[in-house]
Amino acid sequence: MIVLFLISLIMGLSALHFAGAMPSVKLGAAVRDLSATIRHARTLAMIDGKLRTLNIDLDAKRYGIEGLGYKSIDPGITIMVLDPFAGEVRSGIYHLIFQASGGVQGCTIILGSGKKEISIGLDPIVGSVVIK
Repeated sequence: MIVLFLISLIMGLSALHFAGAMPSVKLGAAVRDLSATIRHARTLAMIDGKLRTLNIDLDAKRYGIEGLGYKSIDPGITIMVLDPFAGEVRSGIYHLIFQASGGVQGCTIILGSGKKEISIGLDPIVGSVVIK
């Protein structure tokens, strides 16, 4: 009887621990998916030799390459863009325009969940993606 009680107590505590870790897992997945989409848009621009636009709808929490559909961000995740010219952008649609050379305007996209924030930095010259 005591062994069964201890097993159920341990199982209950471990379930609470893993439930608390879920927002962090969703945040990491959203960052990886968004950064992969950014890299994909850059690659398409370089392959096609023409401009490609990645739209980030900050109000609807979705993003996508123009003409290829959109992906949603989990409602529990916040998103903001730090633009070097406009400052903090928290609403509206933000456009990342990739040149045929692979370059893009430099900005930082910040995704957050609770106390944790992860930023995706874009290099303005080569268009590389850096996750911090």
